[in-house]
Amino acid sequence: MSTIAGNSSELAAIERLLYQEATYLDKSDLEGWLALYAEDGTYWMPVMEDQADPINHVSIFYDDRVMMEIRKRNFVHPRAASKDHKVRSSHIIANIRIEEKNDSTGNCTVASNFQALQFYRGEQTMYGGTYTHELIAIDDSYKIKSKRVNLINCDAPHKTIIMYL
Repeated sequence: MSTIAGNSSELAAIERLLYQEATYLDKSDLEGWLALYAEDGTYWMPVMEDQADPINHVSIFYDDRVMMEIRKRNFVHPRAASKDHKVRSSHIIANIRIEEKNDSTGNCTVASNFQALQFYRGEQTMYGGTYTHELIAIDDSYKIKSKRVNLINCDAPHKTIIMYL
């Protein structure tokens, strides 16, 4: 698949969305993060490299909007284990590129590279890989239809991933 060159304002709007998503995750603001997603949005983290789909295979995460809402409520619940120890993270996103674009709707598929550092319960963990965002164009902005997180070490054993990446 070849990268499609978008116009500079289009790419700037996409970058703003991805950077805003990273900021919400860094601040553990799942309410703001969820607002970036379409009502039928999904979040998927495959357990295998080049995994074809989340339905016929086990995944690390495969959340629809309902599951994202449940995780958000559980994360902020006063008696949640996540409240005992603050989750701190830092996301770096780079090499943002438009992979596919529907010229009639403005919807597009965007690929990027990421590194995320999380500190939780006295332990620091590094994650890295690629993101694939399916975006729905709305006026001069976008909503996230789906996000796929391809970890470099997706098939390795992981401790609990406490927060979305």
